[in-house]
Amino acid sequence: MKSYWQNFIDGAWVDGGAGRIAVQDPATSEQIAEHALADAGDVDKAVQAARRVHRSGALRDLRPVERGRMVQAMGRYLLENLDEIAPVLTAEQGKPLWESRIEIEGAARYFEYYGNQAETVEGRSIPLGAGYFDFTTYEPMGVSAQIIPWNYPVEMTARSLSAALATGNACVIKSPELTPLTNAWFAKAAEHVGLPNGAVNVLCGLGRDAGAALAGHPDVNQIVFTGSVQTGIAIATAAAANVVPCVLELGGKSAAIVHEDADLEAFETDIRWGIFFNAGQVCSAMSRVIVHESRHDELVERAAKIASGLIVRPGEESPEFGANMGAMVSEGQRDRAVHMVSRAQEQGARVVTGGRALNRAGAFMEPTVLSGVTGDMEIAQQEVFGPVLSVLPFASEAEAVEIANGTDYGLVGGVFTRDTDRAMRAARDVRAGQVFVNEWYAGGVETPFGGYGKSGYGREKGREALWNYVQTKNVAIKLGGGA
Repeated sequence: MKSYWQNFIDGAWVDGGAGRIAVQDPATSEQIAEHALADAGDVDKAVQAARRVHRSGALRDLRPVERGRMVQAMGRYLLENLDEIAPVLTAEQGKPLWESRIEIEGAARYFEYYGNQAETVEGRSIPLGAGYFDFTTYEPMGVSAQIIPWNYPVEMTARSLSAALATGNACVIKSPELTPLTNAWFAKAAEHVGLPNGAVNVLCGLGRDAGAALAGHPDVNQIVFTGSVQTGIAIATAAAANVVPCVLELGGKSAAIVHEDADLEAFETDIRWGIFFNAGQVCSAMSRVIVHESRHDELVERAAKIASGLIVRPGEESPEFGANMGAMVSEGQRDRAVHMVSRAQEQGARVVTGGRALNRAGAFMEPTVLSGVTGDMEIAQQEVFGPVLSVLPFASEAEAVEIANGTDYGLVGGVFTRDTDRAMRAARDVRAGQVFVNEWYAGGVETPFGGYGKSGYGREKGREALWNYVQTKNVAIKLGGGA
């Protein structure tokens, strides 16, 4: 672990105009490094570098297969350096080392997928009769600004960067101030595969300074943001002043509907991955389970067994997959989650297991299961972003859907049943951008992802994501009379 990390602007590693920021290991609360901190001037330099690359045609004019191969090579670079990146990711974010490896492998998959998609972005001809020839083409937006969350700094950067580059855009990435270190490998990958200087710029800055400057920059052509509703609204407002489109992924309060015929033994795996992976710091976490009243007590017992069986320890002590969970990203984030559990108790919920901060250094919280939760409680309405599962009973299918849809969010949802007709009715009626049936996190890079309501707008992943990064141009040609 080197002690000081720089920003990457226009092909050069540079210091930040706002000085430096300390990066802490959430498992120890100790400083592990410093990172250059960008100011508005640094943001402008990065945007101008990206704009120059775009206007030069260095990316846009490449044959798509050539651009796609460069994108794929960036993913291979991440895999080749996985053993170097993973410990840094664990040190800055807190997740177990095996989870860090999964995240890097997932990031590489985005580059593989969108690299393959680069040469499939094709226009079409439109018949207008004998006197015209009309066709459409897709052109890159130009400068793509990407504001990255701290929970998956490698995978979330890869998700937007790979699609943007595959379609010929130049990019400015604002890395999260809590977890900025691993974004350096995207700059290294860009250098390694021979992208032109300015095609990929990576800088760390505070949201209120660098983030605001990037969101409101007049030469940015498109913005991708993952984070809180409040910040998303601020970014969209700033972008609207320049008439710049955004893709906003703003979290969720996602629910799994578990019917009386569900396989609860199999569902234990969904609980493990759905709410305790990455210590629950997942926008699409299964934070609510809405279970038929006839199976409620059994499910609560099974969930408590999963939660209490997890070993909570520093991520570096968990190199292999197992029943373990790491620290949350910061003590502030941990304390917020613990406080929300306390308020839920005051409102009548019961802590079945967990609910407290661990009595040790670091941002550790006990895996938590709550019962006695009702749909109007804060814990059932607001995103905790921590390892906290709320269990709510239902009596009828209609009631289950009503509870699931009873928040301002709509990112993902799930239904667990052996009845295909019932599953399809839930998939139709649950107000969410993605619905899982009998497996939480079913799907992959290939499947579109995005929200309804305050979960945001736009779609990432899948081919649908490509349309965020291109503009449609129509060319209509009046044909002259022939011989």
